[in-house]
Amino acid sequence: MNTALSHAISLPLSTPPLSRSENTGAEPAQAPLSSPPEPPPETPRRSFWQRRVRDPLIGLLSHGATPDKLAAAIASSFVCSLFPFFGFTTVLNAGVGLWRKFNQPLMQAINYALGPLHLVMILVYVRTGEWLWQAQSDPFSVMDMLRDFKDLSLGDFLHKFTWAGIHAFSAWALSAPLLFVIAYFPARAALRRLAHLLPAGKSSGASTPPAS
Repeated sequence: MNTALSHAISLPLSTPPLSRSENTGAEPAQAPLSSPPEPPPETPRRSFWQRRVRDPLIGLLSHGATPDKLAAAIASSFVCSLFPFFGFTTVLNAGVGLWRKFNQPLMQAINYALGPLHLVMILVYVRTGEWLWQAQSDPFSVMDMLRDFKDLSLGDFLHKFTWAGIHAFSAWALSAPLLFVIAYFPARAALRRLAHLLPAGKSSGASTPPAS
């Protein structure tokens, strides 16, 4: 019995195997930290031309309007908006738009945008009409006409500016076809290029002939 006890004591005590990290003295590996998500890129700010001109025209093209008809509406509004009489350009644009079935908001937007040019062209038309009629140039100012329109009676105003109106109307009527051509062909070319940006299913036909 003593021999067996002494033999048991002499056996080494068994110990559990050490892990690899304990053998080498290294710390346990940790999972790499994930980097924070990148913020989404900022949407570039759209210009005034894109928001007020390009996008509405694309909307009209995608809803069936043809580039040729839109160009005709733009050119017609260009002519009507330079009619050399105050208070008539809005009515003239509306009448032509109803007659030709043009887009009314588009024509009135052009009429509003051409307001400053309209004032300048009144004086140009008056002087051109005086040259056409071989009339003597009278002192004429758009600002004076606006002031007299407020101060004078309708009869006195017409008596003072009748010939100026005839001269201006004559020059405008002669220039109207040229104004239409100047506005129509560049607008048609630009709108046809714009129509090619639309998906194939929404294209309204860039080669459609002008509306009669």
